Amino acid sequence: MCGIAGELRFDGRTADGDAVRRMLPCLQARGPDGSGFAARGPVAFGHRRLKIIDLSEAGGQPMTDEELGITLVFNGCIYNYQELRSSLSADGYRFFSTSDTEVIIKAYHRWGADCVSHFLGMFAFALVEHESGRVVLARDRLGIKPMYLAEAPGRLRFASTLPALLAAGEVDTSIDKVALQHYMTFHSVVPAPRTILTGVRKLPPATVRTIEPDGRSREHVYWEASFTRHAGLSEADWPEALHEKLKLAVERRMVADVPVGVLLSGGIDSSYIVALLAEQGQRGLTTFSIGFEAGGGESGDEFFYSDIVARKFETEHHQIRIGGDRFLPAVDRTVTAMSEPMVSHDCIAFNLLSEDVSKHVKVVQSGQGADEILAGYSWYPPLAGVPRERAVDAYAKEFFDRPHARLARQLAPEWLVDTDVSREFVAASFARDGATTAVDAALRLDSQVMLVDDPVKRVDNMTMAWGLEARVPFLDHELVELAAACPPELKLAHGGKGVLKEAARGVVPDEIIDRPKGYFPVPGIRHLEGQILDRVRDALHAPAARERGLFRPEYVDFLLADPNTPRTTLGANQLWQLALLEMWLQDKGI
Repeated sequence: MCGIAGELRFDGRTADGDAVRRMLPCLQARGPDGSGFAARGPVAFGHRRLKIIDLSEAGGQPMTDEELGITLVFNGCIYNYQELRSSLSADGYRFFSTSDTEVIIKAYHRWGADCVSHFLGMFAFALVEHESGRVVLARDRLGIKPMYLAEAPGRLRFASTLPALLAAGEVDTSIDKVALQHYMTFHSVVPAPRTILTGVRKLPPATVRTIEPDGRSREHVYWEASFTRHAGLSEADWPEALHEKLKLAVERRMVADVPVGVLLSGGIDSSYIVALLAEQGQRGLTTFSIGFEAGGGESGDEFFYSDIVARKFETEHHQIRIGGDRFLPAVDRTVTAMSEPMVSHDCIAFNLLSEDVSKHVKVVQSGQGADEILAGYSWYPPLAGVPRERAVDAYAKEFFDRPHARLARQLAPEWLVDTDVSREFVAASFARDGATTAVDAALRLDSQVMLVDDPVKRVDNMTMAWGLEARVPFLDHELVELAAACPPELKLAHGGKGVLKEAARGVVPDEIIDRPKGYFPVPGIRHLEGQILDRVRDALHAPAARERGLFRPEYVDFLLADPNTPRTTLGANQLWQLALLEMWLQDKGI
């Protein structure tokens, strides 16, 4: 896991190495173990390294294979790199390291851009062919690893984080009005390729972009899960099939030259991962849970459940208790770590958790993704049985933060757009072939968009802020393909994730399987008061916020007068949604 950056020139000029070097300090937390830079005429690459596989200097980046004429920068992990290395060695390729980075170079030389279809893992990479000058950018199937782009006439820059591109300079930092509508409507998610800033875009998941020396480029989407039914599996077969795929996914994610721990929330997803590791013979497994002070009538921890799992599987368990003295400083630090504005209060939990976990291990497995691929959220059951022609309206009613018409009373007039862009986006996705039911259509959209730009991005940003690599076995693409093909009624059973609960029965303690759905409880954000409320008020009243004028003053005043009552459709705090956006923009100097 690392941080990558680079610049490509198409105007005959040499790449601006200083601009690339300016990005690297912003990526240092992602890669605290080393730094590298390489330039060849119109192309310059930079890298910050987190040593996980091949701890020697031979695994450093940018990595150049002079014999093959390829230079690469890579962020992520290829879990099947050893098998690929054996196959490539049999084809005559010679290796000078034991890293998965080098395997990507050889695989590209062997299979071209189709090499991505051979990789099991998470990745974002850029490589240049020395002879042709062609550059290839690629991102993994589920968008677990990020890649941000800033294009200008004659030039393209890329980086693992948006702030790194800002550090390079010359970025159009005006607010993208369409992205703002998505932020306010689509559960604070801005779908790729947009970001909240006009001058920064992101490479979509499962995408390879090939760029010629003159700047011409083409994009290819190389993977999508199919929501067609498996004729060969009966209802009774599905839990066992899911169990076997998850077991394999967890096993794959143990590949490392350093110890691997588990983030144990006490929910079924992370508990199942611990159970499978124990089943595979892992002993002395290190697990971590976090808890906060109660507030607003809400408990701040789920230690009761995580302790059950830790005792059952005899893990070396760490309870991380966060007091008020650590909470407020973590809010601003969390905002700084965000590549894009992310409203979820889980961000703060993950940032604090990652800080403490990084003192013990450099790699963890985590349970993100199960809800999005196995229908664990509250908005899926109301879609069951809804005719496809009414599916868009039903989804919008359940998921959108507010109706589009209400934005006219909340956003300042100059920031409004005429059309309901989020509804149009959903309608276009739902209209595509391949998802026959409303639930299928929602799961396909959520796994391609919301999953990538909310929970997955949240985990990446917050763990990487502390040089911690997070691996997500529920997003093994073979498991995602199986889940997509599973009949919706099996996923919706037992209050959601029914097929997963059936698979876990007898492996995970019943108290975990049968408990109410949990979450990372962070009462200090769900219920704004005291110093946190003061911080929110300061952000929304700051000179930069007044000058920007995104929100109607009367709407801001209304929320500040009653900070904890107005909620979005899914129960998020409306005031926090506004404040978080302003806090992020101000933190980035925009």
